[in-house]
Amino acid sequence: MMVDQELLELKREFLGEAEEKAREIEQMLEGQRDSASVERLGYLAHQLKGAGGSYGYQDISDEAAAIEKAIEGTDGGDIQQHSVKLRVAIENALREIASGRA
Repeated sequence: MMVDQELLELKREFLGEAEEKAREIEQMLEGQRDSASVERLGYLAHQLKGAGGSYGYQDISDEAAAIEKAIEGTDGGDIQQHSVKLRVAIENALREIASGRA
């Protein structure tokens, strides 16, 4: 039982950090994009992709992977769309934890 509580706490912590990263991604998409911000976007997406999968949040991982792919390509609209879906996936995961279903 203790392990479940610890895992739940780790998931909560991850989702809190994921929320901050998603917010940063959204802010970057609203601003001017230079090579440094594009690099940072890629870094944040890559981190979320890996960690999301580790914690069993496939939706978060998939949307982050899509953002990463879109950054490497040329379609900026895609990034915007996936950042919204990423936010929704994080909010859904937080709701699951809050309702005790996680």
